Amino acid sequence: MIKRVQTKKIFVGDIGVGGDAPISIQSMTYSKTSDVTSTVEQIKRLHFAGCDIVRCSVVNIEDALALKSIKKQIDLPLVADIHFNHKLALVAAEVVDCIRINPGNIGSKEKVAEVVKACQARNIPIRIGVNAGSLEKEFLNKYGQTAEGMVASAEYNIKYLEDLGFNDIKISLKASDVQRTVDAYRMLRPKNNYPFHLGVTEAGTLFHATVKSSIGLGALLLDGIGDTMRVSITGELEEEINVARAILKDSGVMPDGLNIISCPTCGRIEADLVTAVAEIEERTAHIKAPLNVAVMGCVVNAIGEAAHADVAIAYGKGKGLVMVKGEVVANLDEEELVDRFVSEVEKMASKL
Repeated sequence: MIKRVQTKKIFVGDIGVGGDAPISIQSMTYSKTSDVTSTVEQIKRLHFAGCDIVRCSVVNIEDALALKSIKKQIDLPLVADIHFNHKLALVAAEVVDCIRINPGNIGSKEKVAEVVKACQARNIPIRIGVNAGSLEKEFLNKYGQTAEGMVASAEYNIKYLEDLGFNDIKISLKASDVQRTVDAYRMLRPKNNYPFHLGVTEAGTLFHATVKSSIGLGALLLDGIGDTMRVSITGELEEEINVARAILKDSGVMPDGLNIISCPTCGRIEADLVTAVAEIEERTAHIKAPLNVAVMGCVVNAIGEAAHADVAIAYGKGKGLVMVKGEVVANLDEEELVDRFVSEVEKMASKL
């Protein structure tokens, strides 16, 4: 397991963020928040997909007032996302579990102070959400849209909240490109112990968002940085959760289900490996035990990878081996291999 940077633990509802809490996955609804029925339906979809914390946009008073009804119908902690109008934060703070404000557009110090007071009254945290595209004018003029400007904005706003006696804070530093995002988080991390919410903003459709988020969030997670995260995708809600879980799993930060090792396609393959792996993925999707399993298409790759996997198939010409912890447990015809493989995986998973 990666050793995470130790941070202050706060709570968003009943979900711990930072400290010894697992890295949580967040997402955001896209319905008009005032449309309570649609918003609740989307939140329930996210909950079922494995989301830990959900955020809703609050762009007008109708949205703010709808939060009370939404909160009564969901089980996930609810974050209100506020831009421009601090008065909406004051209404939202009466019912939600966290307020996210963007320092670059929320207004004067006095307005921020009002939001702080409202959050203190209910003991809920504030996320300082710095975006490269909407820095305060003073930082934009001095630094431009740079990682340095993002960090300067975050430090300024952290200090202001601290001066008001408020330190239930989490921080995000998002840009639409990977390098600035990673640089900003790395630059700010040694300067405080507040939990970080990771994300590359405006990352695009599924393919591009997956690549950008895997590079950016993966790099930070491998550095031990990050306490909660969102993969921003222009697409279906569940895709954000699926990609986030995969990043956490494949970075080694949070084992979750099978790590399926399979050959790249090449001329040595002795079987229809693509079909076999697809069937195995589908039939083992329910297994949450952190096992390494291998599906090898020829003896060359099987010698190394299959021998080190918890359970493996090593295909040959019309036949193949099923191996458990490097030991051959079956020598079968090709059409029997997947059934035996799945059986061995389920048997091992049941013991964990």
